[in-house]
Amino acid sequence: MTGPKPLSNILAITPYKGGQKLDHGWKLSSNENPLGCSDKAVEALTKAAQHLELYPDGSAFALRQAIGAKYDIDPDRIVCGAGSDEIFQLLGRAYLQPGDEVLQSAHGFLVYSLVAQQAGAKLISAPEKDLRTDVDAMLERVTDKTKIVFLANPNNPTGSYISYSEVKRLHAGLREDILLVLDGAYAEYVQQDDYNDGMEMAHDYPNVLMTRTFSKIHGLAGLRLGWAYGPESIIDAVHRVRGPFNVTSVAQAACLAALNDDAFVAKSVAHNNGELDRLKPALEEMGFKVFPSVANFLLIDFGSEKRAEEADVFLRSKGIVIRDMKAYGLAHCMRLSIGTTEANDDVLAAFNDFAKAS
Repeated sequence: MTGPKPLSNILAITPYKGGQKLDHGWKLSSNENPLGCSDKAVEALTKAAQHLELYPDGSAFALRQAIGAKYDIDPDRIVCGAGSDEIFQLLGRAYLQPGDEVLQSAHGFLVYSLVAQQAGAKLISAPEKDLRTDVDAMLERVTDKTKIVFLANPNNPTGSYISYSEVKRLHAGLREDILLVLDGAYAEYVQQDDYNDGMEMAHDYPNVLMTRTFSKIHGLAGLRLGWAYGPESIIDAVHRVRGPFNVTSVAQAACLAALNDDAFVAKSVAHNNGELDRLKPALEEMGFKVFPSVANFLLIDFGSEKRAEEADVFLRSKGIVIRDMKAYGLAHCMRLSIGTTEANDDVLAAFNDFAKAS
């Protein structure tokens, strides 16, 4: 007997796989905050957990009000989701149909591809220059079928970013009926003066949506909460396709507390940038090619897929797991998340041993 058959475009999807972990050692494969999360978030979550019999606020009203106050934006133009991943998928439901096209840079976040496949749309990837989004290449690939353009800025897994002037140039080259999604998952880590997360554009233009997440800098990946800000029409469309209780009460409570813990955010940024400055030159001195990064990870080029695989096996033998990049078309590379100082010490020792042995 045969049961119901899923749609062909669904069967063509390769499910997303998160970073793996070991039973012991250091998991540096998922870009998680090595400092954990705010103590205030834990306290708020614990308190909220005393009332799990109650449904969450389906509109995330208090959290949206707090986000609005934090960034001086209209809370009615904010929508929350189970991570920014869910928001991307909701956009697919609201705006894509079979035959449409989704545009990204060559090594964009894998979830963009899933969004396209789930809708029966086609993913178009524009070549990059030095693993950086090439605005001209993106615009050259816009067609009358293009419906959504995803721009991760900074980008995962490359760690690169483009300036605000380049983001605005990309937007200026798009038709008004094309949705530009600015994914700012790693925005808090960026210190460069020419960077902007695009919040102003999301305020000013009817076809720009900016997304953020509590998973990275706030260290709340386990709770799954992201948010988006943009035009009322787009926010309304997302509300119409999301589940009525898509964000849990404990997640809302913890994120509300974490939002204004500026001391924890500052500590996380300082640790990350200090360790980036320490790890990159040290790895390069060992002979590894390491790409510049403004996020909380480093992309390392091993020269070949074979050597990347050998490095993976060797590092695992030392209790260190990092992320292979085959799914991103970068089989010769691996991505290393920034860990604690102790973890990073072990990373440097392990890479040094591998360099000497290979």
